[in-house]
Amino acid sequence: MNRTIRRAATVTLLLVMALLLRVTWVQMVNGEALADDDQNRRNTIEEYAQPFGDIIVGGKPVTGSTRAEGGGDLHYKRTYTDGPAYAPVTGFSSQVRGATQLEGIYQDVLNGTDDRLKGPLDMLTGEQAEPGNVLTTIDPEVQRAGVEALGDKKGAAVAVDPDTGKLLGVASTPSYDPSSFSGSGEDDDAAWQKLTARSGNDKNDDKPTLNRALRQAVPPGSTFKLVVAAAALEDGLYSSVDQRTDSPDPYTLKGTSTVLHNENRAAPCEDATLRTALRYSCNNVFAKLATDLGEKKVRAQAEKFGFNDEKQDVPVRAATSNYPEKMDDAQTGLTGIGQFEVTATPLQMAMVSQAIAHGGELVDPHMVSQVQDASGHTLQSYEDPDSHRVMSQDSAAQLRSAMQTVVDKGTGSNAQIDGVTVGGKTGTAQHGVDNSGTPYAWFTSYATTDSGKKVAVAVVVEDSDAARAEVSGNGLAAPIAKKMMKAALR
Repeated sequence: MNRTIRRAATVTLLLVMALLLRVTWVQMVNGEALADDDQNRRNTIEEYAQPFGDIIVGGKPVTGSTRAEGGGDLHYKRTYTDGPAYAPVTGFSSQVRGATQLEGIYQDVLNGTDDRLKGPLDMLTGEQAEPGNVLTTIDPEVQRAGVEALGDKKGAAVAVDPDTGKLLGVASTPSYDPSSFSGSGEDDDAAWQKLTARSGNDKNDDKPTLNRALRQAVPPGSTFKLVVAAAALEDGLYSSVDQRTDSPDPYTLKGTSTVLHNENRAAPCEDATLRTALRYSCNNVFAKLATDLGEKKVRAQAEKFGFNDEKQDVPVRAATSNYPEKMDDAQTGLTGIGQFEVTATPLQMAMVSQAIAHGGELVDPHMVSQVQDASGHTLQSYEDPDSHRVMSQDSAAQLRSAMQTVVDKGTGSNAQIDGVTVGGKTGTAQHGVDNSGTPYAWFTSYATTDSGKKVAVAVVVEDSDAARAEVSGNGLAAPIAKKMMKAALR
């Protein structure tokens, strides 16, 4: 063999060996990363190769699957029953836009790629397993009541079972139909473009894809007074909701010349008891209470309820409800009436009423009870949630009594239900520069029957067709809460 041929053979052998080493490296070292890469088309093809598992509400699926049109390599696409009503629960699953909320969290279970779904034969053959299902805690009657009561208003509502933490209703309006853009065709793209055109940064944009019940924290206004009242009782600043407070009316914010008035100037708010102060929503009492307690004690109580929790999962990650720090006395006083930089989601304010209704103990709220395989075997259960004490049973009992007074004789009269014990707290929260925005109308409440059945509800109405002067928690939010409570206690 001459030298030229020998050299060529050597170079060729080295190239073959380099190629083999590279292939081995890719398969053995980078194989898993490449397989999981978002740009790997094979993953998307596998995901949409068969009908999906379902998200179950009240024993019935609110999702489905249908053959995708066009004859492409994505064979199935997601469909939704009552899509706009359940979008705040399910989220969406789109061939182009991915998946959100429960659809995203349990994507591998619902499309059959989760390893827990695979039997020994599937492992050997590499075949895709039959998809599993996600069982929610949502009560269809409560969900329907919330959606219908909100109607054309911009707002949200959350209902929770105080004893179990099960979310019974999660409503957000305006909403959207996830079916309209679940595929990859021109109609799907047009529907998405139309939807996102309503979700810009302008304050008047509808933002229909925003889950206002879980993902938007806004000023809670006077509903936050329940947190301050709980702090005052737990600290021992006042031993009873019927003990008179030291509260001048009007109240001048400490260290300033700013005078804080009450909405109802004729209300008996001077040195009022906590019961009377909640009944008439006396700003002077709660601003003074927050100042006397100090920001650290109010924050500690708020955090027991769930404020400042950056990982509040139900299992959808909720937006953080905020109680600020490093404030002066005047700013602390404003937080006492749910203003300054205090923000809360409807979920958070439902948790406040939930803990009060459950004797001062907060059970972790959740909207999934079980994740199952196709045969109904449980892969994951959420039926034994954690809980922690927020306040003493005595403090909770006193606040329940005071909240009943709010509904029976005070600002929450529109939540009254015949034959049912109802307690609540209204709120009207200012927002915008110099209070330029339409006030938020709030109501948080609980209801219980003689048989012991309970529900806690929080509602916020961001915008409605009501005149600005007519915006109130009792006028706009309490009737919505009432309908959801009645549905839960039916």
